[in-house]
Amino acid sequence: MALFKKRQVGKPGEWYYCLVHKKVEEGPECPAKDRFGPYTTREEAAHAMETAQERNLEWQNDPKWNDRTREEEGDGTGTAAP
Repeated sequence: MALFKKRQVGKPGEWYYCLVHKKVEEGPECPAKDRFGPYTTREEAAHAMETAQERNLEWQNDPKWNDRTREEEGDGTGTAAP
């Protein structure tokens, strides 16, 4: 076990969004598991949650990733074979 915890040193100009503190940080202040980034600007990091939500919606609606049809999901819009 290490005696001293090695602190991650960030580079100036790298921006992150901390998911725990819900704030923008320059350089990694919090552990990697708790942040999105790096982003090139503070503004991009500030919109990290919106960007993630948009990407999630794109993924959910991408036919290449959705191999189940509506009939298989049983949403009542089609006729599925038993």
